[in-house]
Amino acid sequence: MTTTFSSTRASRGMRHRRPRRSAVPFLAPPAIWAGAAGVLALWWSDTTSVVGPAGWLTGAGRITGLLAGYACTILLALMARVPLLDHTIGTDRLARWHAWGGRCTVSLALAHTLLIIWGYSLTSHTTVVSQTTTLVLHYPDLLKGTAGFLLFVATGVLSARAARRRLSYETWHYLHFATYLAVFLTFGHQLSNGADFVGNRSAQAAWYTLFLGVAALLAWYRFAVPLRRGLRHRLRVTAVHPEAPGVVSVHLTGEHLDELGGRPGQFLRWRFLTRGLWWTANPYSLSAPAHPHHLRITVKTAGGHSAALARLAPGTRVWAEGPYGGFTANRRTAPKVLLLAGGVGITPLRTLFETLPGQVTLVYRARRPADLALRGELDAIAARRRATVHYVVDEPAACSSPLTARGLTALVPDLAAHDIYLCGPPGMTRAAIQALREAGAPARRIHHESFAF
Repeated sequence: MTTTFSSTRASRGMRHRRPRRSAVPFLAPPAIWAGAAGVLALWWSDTTSVVGPAGWLTGAGRITGLLAGYACTILLALMARVPLLDHTIGTDRLARWHAWGGRCTVSLALAHTLLIIWGYSLTSHTTVVSQTTTLVLHYPDLLKGTAGFLLFVATGVLSARAARRRLSYETWHYLHFATYLAVFLTFGHQLSNGADFVGNRSAQAAWYTLFLGVAALLAWYRFAVPLRRGLRHRLRVTAVHPEAPGVVSVHLTGEHLDELGGRPGQFLRWRFLTRGLWWTANPYSLSAPAHPHHLRITVKTAGGHSAALARLAPGTRVWAEGPYGGFTANRRTAPKVLLLAGGVGITPLRTLFETLPGQVTLVYRARRPADLALRGELDAIAARRRATVHYVVDEPAACSSPLTARGLTALVPDLAAHDIYLCGPPGMTRAAIQALREAGAPARRIHHESFAF
């Protein structure tokens, strides 16, 4: 099913202007590695020589300990929801960096613990068990450090993919807050026992600055800003409307909503202050451009939280954190754009379809015609801006088109010349990326953002 309104012409007032690309995504990784090099330089400047197995083991333990402490601050900074990082790098990419960094941090902490115990036991000619007891019970702040280390390991185990599948998002999210306590408990022993800090006021000052700076970012962006906005915007539910089987739109109103600054393609974390929902904040995209007086999200009732939204009563108070994400027009690099949506993934793409300038084509995939949410709005937007919409459904088979390179190029012949914004279920997203790459689309022009954090 295809709805076409002379897609070769851009609607008046929506000519393409290439957005300015931020340098932050390119500068952030080198900056992180530069910090790690600085940590290694601290060890190097404070180490005159390394002699024998005990010296090598202890030196390796010091290096892994310093890197583990530094990595803790990077992990927390990545998830501090700092707008400069979130809006340029993207929430999902930051989450992937955080997950990879978390595995590295736990590995470094484990290596630090084992290497230090082993090296110290060789130096003092004692057993590993005896040395462990001495360190934990008699060294300053090491009992607290041990508790923090065990919390880190427990968080790492719970974050493993096999464990995550057995936990709800809300449970995993709140258990993850234990990392704050773990960092607090382990911080003291770094300064009181670390050979690179004892008597080195400059190193101590730098370490305090690093940790307190990250703590300030967390306190401001994860707690103070959401609290301030919740009190200022006073969001409430005005209505809940069905859009398709199992899909509803939640309409909200509030005060000073123009100050939120939500851009098309972004999402917020919504906390509905009603029984069973108040304790969790889930990410949902805006499904219409933000308005100074009202907002809208469109949700598929797949889980317990989203299913409860269909029963929200008008007047329910809402707190919204955000906006978040870099799935916006700023990622665009080409005059032509393909929006590829699967299921309820249409929500952020619907706002981009309305607002992106230039030549835009929308391909919307669903199981059945009845599952095509917001179709009336999409047709109206296409007519207004003279764009093309391809509706692809699995049933009936006559309207189906395989999610392959050949199937996509049949719908969009010059696909490789497009920027592609992609949003849908994880399986569909993986298949679409593979098909797009086989069709010749450059990886740098395939933009997608996942909410599976």
